Amino acid sequence: MSGAALGIEIVVVFFLALFLLHRYGDFRKQQRMVLFGTLLAWYLCFLIVFILPLDVSTTIYKQCKLDHEDHAPTLSPSPANHTPANASATPTKRSVLKPCYKPWSYIPDGIMPVFWRVVYWTSQCLTWLLLPFMQSYARSGGFSITGKIKTALIENAIYYGTYLLIFGSLLIYVAVHPEWHLSWYELQTIGITAANTWGLFLLVLLLGYGLVEIPRSYWNASRHGHLLIKTYFKASKLMTEKADAEENLEDVMEEVRKVSESIKYNHPLRKYIDTILRKCPVDYQEKMGRNMDDYEDFDDKQNTYPSEKSLVKLHKQVIYAVQRHNRTRVQWQILLQQAIHLEDVAKNETSTTHQFVHSFPSSEPAGWFSRYVYTPTVEWFWECLLKVWFYRLLSVVLTLFSVAVVWSECTFFSTRPVLSLFAVFIQLAERDYNYLYIEMACFITIFFLCTCVYSTVFRVRVFNYYYLASHHQTDAYSLQFSGMLFCRLTPPLCLNFLGLIHMDSAISHQQKEQTAYTSIMGSMRVLSFIANGFYIYYPMLIVLLCIATYFSLGTRCLNLLGFQQFVGDSEMTSDLIDEGKELIRREKRKRQRTEDGENRRREWKERYGNQREEHTARNRTSHELKETSYSDTVTSSSNRQAKYSRSGSRSERDSIELLQDAEPLDFNAESLTDDPLEAEPSRHAGGRYLSMSSSRSRIFDDV
Repeated sequence: MSGAALGIEIVVVFFLALFLLHRYGDFRKQQRMVLFGTLLAWYLCFLIVFILPLDVSTTIYKQCKLDHEDHAPTLSPSPANHTPANASATPTKRSVLKPCYKPWSYIPDGIMPVFWRVVYWTSQCLTWLLLPFMQSYARSGGFSITGKIKTALIENAIYYGTYLLIFGSLLIYVAVHPEWHLSWYELQTIGITAANTWGLFLLVLLLGYGLVEIPRSYWNASRHGHLLIKTYFKASKLMTEKADAEENLEDVMEEVRKVSESIKYNHPLRKYIDTILRKCPVDYQEKMGRNMDDYEDFDDKQNTYPSEKSLVKLHKQVIYAVQRHNRTRVQWQILLQQAIHLEDVAKNETSTTHQFVHSFPSSEPAGWFSRYVYTPTVEWFWECLLKVWFYRLLSVVLTLFSVAVVWSECTFFSTRPVLSLFAVFIQLAERDYNYLYIEMACFITIFFLCTCVYSTVFRVRVFNYYYLASHHQTDAYSLQFSGMLFCRLTPPLCLNFLGLIHMDSAISHQQKEQTAYTSIMGSMRVLSFIANGFYIYYPMLIVLLCIATYFSLGTRCLNLLGFQQFVGDSEMTSDLIDEGKELIRREKRKRQRTEDGENRRREWKERYGNQREEHTARNRTSHELKETSYSDTVTSSSNRQAKYSRSGSRSERDSIELLQDAEPLDFNAESLTDDPLEAEPSRHAGGRYLSMSSSRSRIFDDV
């Protein structure tokens, strides 16, 4: 098993990162470099979380071997001509240690240091150099590679400047210190310390919010009434944002239309217009294509044409407007499904049949899991009874974890006595060499810390712009932002975890075997005010952040400043809840009308479809008989046959033809939808409009 566990986890983590990227990204539409950069960033961060417990167990085994070597008994032979008085006495007694057991996941020497160097420096290059550049490059409005590169460098100057400022300050501190001489090793340590200091500063802020909000969110999830009211509040706010996004998109499309009409097909800037049109929604492209007069030249001196710089700005506005519109549309659909489901749960709680009934059953056929395992009865017990207690129990467990983290963050610097709870648990398991328990405890702790930190980014409203939407709806900008943020926060988070379990000698000041992960960080004692000051006392700030989050001080301050936040005792909150409830009712009525229309069409086909098929078959048979009889008779008999065929039951035939052409009268909900982009989807099946490739089917559209 030597190194086998490391290889298995490397493969498993890769497929995990690939699965998550497939769920949130779009392999068919997004750029390959964007997908590759995001996949690599996620993969490296997941590797650190999964492999670090193996590094801890291997380090404990090495420490055990060193302890046995230090405590090995030594016997000094007595001289032959001298017999000691206590000849029968035993050799010098030493403390008896338990034998060392090699862990099942032991990693041979020399592998982990190289592995951590590759992972760490690759992630740092991604987060500080490549991903910010690719993020701005993907969203740039430039039409050439050179223009996009220039824009990306200018936009990222503030990030590079901040990093260089921290690095330069630490460099000056080391340079003026009389006891230190600058070398490559010390420069490397300064760079790592600067990156970890920046990450730890943001880490504590996000962790203080997540430690309180995550347990509270699961507790509130067990309260269906509270969750439904909050969903109404979110629906009202999101509808406002959705309306603003649609209005912004229409304004930008109107500007694109004007520019597209002013620049004709043979203008030098027309290729830029075609590039902008490709980024527009398909229905807007078709509308612009029908109103184009490309036969006109651009030689008219009276026309004023936009500059290339203004087209670059317009291109960027189009990209932002389309992304924002798509994001709000997806968010609205997800929130609508949540609201309908919560209303269904509230209705089924009083059901005496213990059968969960959906307001809008799925049109897809039920799978084997729904038919045999997750039946309506099982669904009722889970949604209306068991799920509530499960969330409450999970909230209590997460609260205990949060309390343990806060206590350990404030006391991890104390080694005698050991006050950090995580250090106590690891040391108790170390005595019995229970490596499986050590690895599982380390993994669960790191995973909980990562969940608290990373989920905070998408819970706080100011970060809602970077939205990870499932079903392949996440844009390239959000994917790269998430990868960049993970790479910046994961190394200081893992270093902070090693400090919690007293495996970092720079903080615990213990002469113990260091993990391979700590060895690549260099000796933090080069910067004593960082190792002995900032790394120890700054995490204590997490107590104040948790208290502020528990009393929702930030939410109340934003609400007082005019930003709409969910506060139970606010009049503005009550108005938004009522507005959201009405919006959900309107959407439900639309769905109900649509389903009623489909049901009527289905009933009409079932009722009159057989008659129509029988009538068609009868007409076909009679027609064949007529042709046969016509070929076997003379001209006079053919005249009589024609007269006979017209003298049938005309009234019956007319009634059947009337039934064939009749269509059920139905209210078309799509024609009155609020979103003009969703109306008449069958009309927009065509391709995108380009100036030199107009469709022939649209020639007479203006006639």
